[in-house]
Amino acid sequence: MTLVWILTCLLAVATVLPSVPCPSGIVRVCEFPRLQIAALAILLMLALLMFDATNTERGILWTVQGLIVLAQGRAAFMYTSFHPVQSVQNSEPSDPGRSLRVFSANVKLSNRSYGLTLDIAHKADPDIALFMEVDDAWIAALAPLTSGMPHSVACPRDDAYGMLLLSRFPLVNPETRYLVFDTVPSIKTGVQLRSGEIISLYAVHPEPPVPYEDTIGRDGELVLIAQDVKRDPLPAIVAGDLNDVAWSRTTRRFQRLSGLLDPRVGRGFFNTFDARFPGLRWPLDHLFHDARFRLSRIEVLPYVGSDHFPILFELSLKKKEASDAPVAEPDHDDKQEAAELAVQAPSLDRPPVGENWERS
Repeated sequence: MTLVWILTCLLAVATVLPSVPCPSGIVRVCEFPRLQIAALAILLMLALLMFDATNTERGILWTVQGLIVLAQGRAAFMYTSFHPVQSVQNSEPSDPGRSLRVFSANVKLSNRSYGLTLDIAHKADPDIALFMEVDDAWIAALAPLTSGMPHSVACPRDDAYGMLLLSRFPLVNPETRYLVFDTVPSIKTGVQLRSGEIISLYAVHPEPPVPYEDTIGRDGELVLIAQDVKRDPLPAIVAGDLNDVAWSRTTRRFQRLSGLLDPRVGRGFFNTFDARFPGLRWPLDHLFHDARFRLSRIEVLPYVGSDHFPILFELSLKKKEASDAPVAEPDHDDKQEAAELAVQAPSLDRPPVGENWERS
């Protein structure tokens, strides 16, 4: 019973902490295991039937555990089929001139299963492919893909922040940007579709949250990109490993600030991390898009030796905006937090989190 009390209290704290509006790593990482916390609370409720406890004890514990399950389930509810979708399903045959397939894969720098990644990427047949955590060896290994996707932006690094963008379509004014840290790149580019229309693509991979450090770098980079998207007159797509779960305070604020839609909402979790541990998986690799796009397909692709599964999105550009569950407008707190993060993040005086994790 002592263990049940301790575990229940820990789960209760982990449930309440994400509501605290601060960029503390120990607070923000509690947003990740919502489904796991809910599952543990249910197991504790069942375990109580096996212990000798008073009715009062059972009543208190079951109440707290039930509230934990409800709170965690509420946060994840948006990503079930019971919630309306945000991204409208493309119900018409896709117009080849206005459709695109976006492939995203965090390859994990220390992973050297080049053949697995190449095979999956070839089979996916994307129009745009984004690879993260690439170094020079990965760039060379992925070179066969350039025969079908000749347009590229390469930024290899040996610290797990390297990026490679390949495209079948011409890239318009591509640029590699360093919004927060001078060693953490992101890519902004126009993409000219077969129809001749140009869309904007933002490829991102901010630093991950850890309990011992703040999340100002990650949160600030997402705010800066959201602000760019909001000012961008072109239909925009943001894709990459955001190092954040879909239901977090940070990602939801990013959506409200940018106005972009999340195709996962109303469809499922589509977990991409951690590919090695089935019980510890979350949706970390994302694509958000302008409401002028319709969703044709999402697919989490097979294991490639990384700690992330690749993911494929297929979109079709339309003339008018549409959403079955529009994104809310940013409120006063969103705007205030965004203004603070936009100033704090670029002035951080520390190295990015995890720059040494993947070094051999």
